[in-house]
Amino acid sequence: MTATPLGDFLRARRDALKPQDVGLPETSRRRVKGLRREEVALLAGMSIDYYIRLEQGRESSPSPQVVEAVAGALCLDAPATAHLWRLVRPAEARTWRRARDTTVSPRLLQFMDGWSASPAFALGPALDILACNPMAAALHEGFGPADNLARMVFADPAGREFYQEWERAAHSCVAEIRAAYGHDPDNPRIAEVVADLSERSPEFAELWARHDVKPKTQEGKHLRHPHVGDLHILFSAFTVNGAPHQQLVVYQAEPAGPTARAFERLRARADDALARTLRTTGARAPQGS
Repeated sequence: MTATPLGDFLRARRDALKPQDVGLPETSRRRVKGLRREEVALLAGMSIDYYIRLEQGRESSPSPQVVEAVAGALCLDAPATAHLWRLVRPAEARTWRRARDTTVSPRLLQFMDGWSASPAFALGPALDILACNPMAAALHEGFGPADNLARMVFADPAGREFYQEWERAAHSCVAEIRAAYGHDPDNPRIAEVVADLSERSPEFAELWARHDVKPKTQEGKHLRHPHVGDLHILFSAFTVNGAPHQQLVVYQAEPAGPTARAFERLRARADDALARTLRTTGARAPQGS
């Protein structure tokens, strides 16, 4: 049997379901932790042999009807169903442009530097921080280094203090990388980050094995900065034109609230850090700073 991204995903989602989740009776003689293959096949209206071929990687081109039937049988939500569709596409049909994973356009860099009142940074598909403005650098100054959000959450001791809702942040990081993996299962940088964090963090390895999928949402975050205190932020994530695998993330504060005042203190720290850098290098401050 050949392991495939599609087969791994189907097995993980089947294991995550209980019979009662799909209206099947629970019995005391079950030997599997989730649904059996034959139960998924029954729910999807297909033969057990065909479903086994899907999980074993021997059926790589299911019809749209089969994909939707399997998604329904496994109770997949919209992001997980979209992930399933990406996994069944042949490799030659993928449009992911990996060569630009780490390249941030000069225009985007200028835009981030000009957004001086809010932290802004660009993320790659493996959650590498590709570039950031001074506010974002000041926000993440407690990390060493502030290079990859997943590493910062799972492998940096500062992560459990910085992210007040650490379990939620951990789940989101893994689910976001899993969503990017669906676009490009052979991406070497994603493989490198997953292998490194799976070895360093049992929590990461456990979450990665669940195959949960969730793109970055617009939910708020609750952070604790070592110098400016608690931050209850709103954030937005935007796809970058010309590099659709990158995201521009912007953190904002409710006007006139405690976080807005904390952002003012953070801006002062960012300005001080920039001034020290300029004195050291003799360079000019970027326009808009």
